[in-house]
Amino acid sequence: MIAELVRSSLGRLRIVAFLEGCSFLLLGFTMILKYRYDMPGPNMVVGSAHGALFIAYVLLLLQVGIQREWSWGKMVLGFLASLIPFGTFYADVKLFRE
Repeated sequence: MIAELVRSSLGRLRIVAFLEGCSFLLLGFTMILKYRYDMPGPNMVVGSAHGALFIAYVLLLLQVGIQREWSWGKMVLGFLASLIPFGTFYADVKLFRE
């Protein structure tokens, strides 16, 4: 199943959306470690990974949106989903599935 997803740009977007959503949630956990327990290391690692995944998500969203001729509204909803916790999981179910 994963091999099928990787073959298409939409599949790659769905994979990156899942990873970006997981990194967003993990970032919330590492923020607690950083500020409550004075452990900044995990936050730095997860924050860097989250930033890279966010950029990849936005670029893939634009690529897929242009390729599939999505409306600007659908692309904006996909972008806004990346700004809220669990948003990319919702976008995968409601926006990205064929």
